[in-house]
Amino acid sequence: MRLGVLDVGSNTVHLLVVDAHPGARPLPAHSHKAELRLAQLLDGDGAIGPEGVDRLIAVVHEALQAAEDKGVENLLPFATSAVREARNADDVLARVREETGVELTVLSGAEEARLTFLAVRRWFGWSAGKLLVLDIGGGSLEIAYGIDEEPDAAVSLPLGAGRLTAARLPGDPPDQEDVRALRRHVRTEIARTVGEFSRFGAPDHVVATSKTFRQLARIAGAARSAEGLYVQRELKRASLEAWVPRLGAMTAAERAELPGVSEGRANQLLAGALVAEAAMDLFHVESLEICPWALREGVILRRLDHMGQG
Repeated sequence: MRLGVLDVGSNTVHLLVVDAHPGARPLPAHSHKAELRLAQLLDGDGAIGPEGVDRLIAVVHEALQAAEDKGVENLLPFATSAVREARNADDVLARVREETGVELTVLSGAEEARLTFLAVRRWFGWSAGKLLVLDIGGGSLEIAYGIDEEPDAAVSLPLGAGRLTAARLPGDPPDQEDVRALRRHVRTEIARTVGEFSRFGAPDHVVATSKTFRQLARIAGAARSAEGLYVQRELKRASLEAWVPRLGAMTAAERAELPGVSEGRANQLLAGALVAEAAMDLFHVESLEICPWALREGVILRRLDHMGQG
């Protein structure tokens, strides 16, 4: 079966098309992305404005056309934190449904964390033991821990790179007082959750997913994406700590010149780095491995599991 996952995220709307059947590894067939940055389109009241909704509808139409062109039989559409937390979420979902026919399922933060954890577990297998999984999105940070396919603990924090940049780092380059204030805020938020995880003991393997972590690993020396999915990519805390002040002194345009950093994400990279550094420090992580599978693959795997039980 050719499945499509339509992910309406805080930064991008991403259609991932895979060839899949129960018990087999999903094989990517096509990817269609559009940068929308919904997390940065919220008005002062926390609502997605008319322009943002119009753009979202246009992008969903484009994704539907791409899915049709690629012969997708079954589309799994979902939305994450930007839509979930918008004050007018119900109205936005209704307009998308009326004008495109797409019924977006809004995932909770805990569901995001659990589905991402499932994808990571399937990628690394049982031999990875107890997993700690970190995922920095545009709107939120997900943390999950466990030894099975369902995590023992999973939390979602409003510490996405796009959200924090828009709300707390207005300058380019950012004002150093703003950077220090953001650093304090991020560490306070993450520290509140550490006890929920530490009671389960130290993880055997620490894994990160998401574009933010991939870009940070790349500028710290990890292999390029062109070298393939199966090349091991790591991010060491010492390397990240050395990069944070350098990123803080750069403009977005200067960050976009770094290896693996896209122009559209360059302005968010410092906020993402501060979150990554804080999480690695507070959870006593010296090094973590980058996983190519994340939330979209978790949604696909969960659907395939249900099909296999049917």
